[in-house]
Amino acid sequence: MDTQLMHLKILLPSRIFAEVRDVKRIVAETSEGHYGFLPQRLDCVAELEPGIFSYETAGGKTTYVAVDIGILVKSGLEVMVSARHAIGGVDLGKLQETVEKEFLKLDEEEKNVRYVMAKLESSFIQRLQKFEKHKNEI
Repeated sequence: MDTQLMHLKILLPSRIFAEVRDVKRIVAETSEGHYGFLPQRLDCVAELEPGIFSYETAGGKTTYVAVDIGILVKSGLEVMVSARHAIGGVDLGKLQETVEKEFLKLDEEEKNVRYVMAKLESSFIQRLQKFEKHKNEI
Protein backbone atom coordinates (compact mmCIF):
# COMPACT_ATOMS: atom_id res chain seq x y z
CA MET A 1 0.00 0.00 0.00
CA ASP A 2 1.25 3.46 -0.92
CA THR A 3 1.59 5.48 2.28
CA GLN A 4 0.49 8.61 0.39
CA LEU A 5 -3.04 7.33 -0.19
CA MET A 6 -5.99 8.03 2.06
CA HIS A 7 -8.17 5.69 4.10
CA LEU A 8 -11.86 6.65 3.79
CA LYS A 9 -14.60 5.56 6.16
CA ILE A 10 -18.26 6.55 5.59
CA LEU A 11 -20.38 6.15 8.71
CA LEU A 12 -24.16 6.14 9.04
CA PRO A 13 -26.05 6.22 12.36
CA SER A 14 -26.69 2.48 12.23
CA ARG A 15 -23.66 1.07 10.41
CA ILE A 16 -20.43 1.54 8.49
CA PHE A 17 -21.53 2.28 4.92
CA ALA A 18 -18.08 1.97 3.35
CA GLU A 19 -14.45 1.58 4.33
CA VAL A 20 -12.02 2.10 1.48
CA ARG A 21 -8.23 2.07 1.46
CA ASP A 22 -5.90 3.47 -1.21
CA VAL A 23 -8.03 6.52 -2.03
CA LYS A 24 -6.27 9.06 -4.26
CA ARG A 25 -8.90 11.79 -4.40
CA ILE A 26 -12.21 12.76 -2.77
CA VAL A 27 -14.74 15.35 -3.94
CA ALA A 28 -17.50 16.46 -1.57
CA GLU A 29 -20.25 19.05 -1.65
CA THR A 30 -19.96 21.34 1.36
CA SER A 31 -21.91 24.35 2.54
CA GLU A 32 -19.25 26.46 0.78
CA GLY A 33 -19.31 24.57 -2.55
CA HIS A 34 -17.54 21.52 -4.01
CA TYR A 35 -14.12 20.73 -2.58
CA GLY A 36 -11.48 18.22 -3.54
CA PHE A 37 -9.40 16.44 -0.95
CA LEU A 38 -5.99 14.98 -1.76
CA PRO A 39 -3.67 13.05 0.58
CA GLN A 40 -1.33 16.01 1.14
CA ARG A 41 -4.14 18.47 1.94
CA LEU A 42 -4.01 19.99 5.41
CA ASP A 43 -6.27 18.52 8.06
CA CYS A 44 -9.75 20.00 8.06
CA VAL A 45 -13.41 19.64 8.96
CA ALA A 46 -16.18 20.33 6.44
CA GLU A 47 -19.96 20.43 6.74
CA LEU A 48 -21.52 18.29 4.01
CA GLU A 49 -24.64 19.25 2.11
CA PRO A 50 -26.98 16.74 0.47
CA GLY A 51 -25.25 15.86 -2.77
CA ILE A 52 -22.93 13.57 -4.66
CA PHE A 53 -19.77 12.47 -2.90
CA SER A 54 -17.08 10.81 -5.02
CA TYR A 55 -13.75 9.15 -4.46
CA GLU A 56 -11.10 7.71 -6.75
CA THR A 57 -9.00 4.73 -5.75
CA ALA A 58 -5.41 3.91 -6.71
CA GLY A 59 -6.75 1.61 -9.42
CA GLY A 60 -8.40 4.59 -11.13
CA LYS A 61 -11.98 3.59 -10.29
CA THR A 62 -14.26 6.49 -9.35
CA THR A 63 -17.18 5.71 -7.06
CA TYR A 64 -20.16 8.01 -6.55
CA VAL A 65 -22.29 8.04 -3.41
CA ALA A 66 -25.33 10.17 -2.65
CA VAL A 67 -24.97 11.50 0.90
CA ASP A 68 -27.32 13.47 3.08
CA ILE A 69 -26.14 16.22 5.40
CA GLY A 70 -23.16 15.29 7.50
CA ILE A 71 -19.58 16.10 8.35
CA LEU A 72 -16.21 15.23 6.84
CA VAL A 73 -13.07 15.13 8.99
CA LYS A 74 -9.62 14.77 7.42
CA SER A 75 -6.78 13.99 9.78
CA GLY A 76 -3.56 13.01 8.08
CA LEU A 77 -4.39 10.26 5.63
CA GLU A 78 -7.58 9.31 7.50
CA VAL A 79 -10.86 10.71 6.18
CA MET A 80 -14.02 10.09 8.16
CA VAL A 81 -17.45 10.99 6.79
CA SER A 82 -20.49 10.84 9.02
CA ALA A 83 -23.86 11.28 7.31
CA ARG A 84 -27.49 10.56 8.11
CA HIS A 85 -28.10 8.64 4.87
CA ALA A 86 -26.03 7.36 1.95
CA ILE A 87 -26.88 5.53 -1.25
CA GLY A 88 -24.42 3.96 -3.65
CA GLY A 89 -24.28 1.30 -6.30
CA VAL A 90 -26.43 3.05 -8.90
CA ASP A 91 -25.53 5.24 -11.85
CA LEU A 92 -24.73 8.92 -11.41
CA GLY A 93 -28.03 10.13 -12.90
CA LYS A 94 -30.07 8.07 -10.47
CA LEU A 95 -27.94 9.31 -7.56
CA GLN A 96 -28.64 12.94 -8.43
CA GLU A 97 -32.35 12.13 -8.70
CA THR A 98 -32.19 10.41 -5.31
CA VAL A 99 -30.59 13.48 -3.71
CA GLU A 100 -33.26 15.74 -5.14
CA LYS A 101 -36.23 13.50 -4.29
CA GLU A 102 -35.28 11.74 -1.07
CA PHE A 103 -32.73 13.74 0.91
CA LEU A 104 -34.17 17.18 0.23
CA LYS A 105 -37.67 15.78 0.93
CA LEU A 106 -36.41 14.44 4.28
CA ASP A 107 -35.12 17.89 5.19
CA GLU A 108 -38.52 19.41 4.39
CA GLU A 109 -40.30 16.75 6.45
CA GLU A 110 -37.97 17.42 9.39
CA LYS A 111 -38.75 21.14 9.17
CA ASN A 112 -42.45 20.31 9.29
CA VAL A 113 -41.96 18.03 12.31
CA ARG A 114 -39.95 20.75 14.10
CA TYR A 115 -42.72 23.28 13.36
CA VAL A 116 -45.41 20.97 14.75
CA MET A 117 -43.30 20.23 17.84
CA ALA A 118 -42.73 23.96 18.44
CA LYS A 119 -46.50 24.55 18.24
CA LEU A 120 -47.15 21.71 20.68
CA GLU A 121 -44.55 23.03 23.11
CA SER A 122 -45.96 26.54 22.86
CA SER A 123 -49.50 25.27 23.48
CA PHE A 124 -48.31 23.23 26.46
CA ILE A 125 -46.56 26.23 27.99
CA GLN A 126 -49.64 28.43 27.52
CA ARG A 127 -51.86 25.83 29.19
CA LEU A 128 -49.39 25.44 32.03
CA GLN A 129 -49.37 29.21 32.55
CA LYS A 130 -53.20 29.29 32.59
CA PHE A 131 -53.21 26.43 35.08
CA GLU A 132 -50.70 28.23 37.34
CA LYS A 133 -52.72 31.47 37.11
CA HIS A 134 -55.95 29.63 37.93
CA LYS A 135 -54.27 27.76 40.80
CA ASN A 136 -53.04 31.06 42.31
CA GLU A 137 -56.53 32.58 42.11
CA ILE A 138 -58.02 29.78 44.21
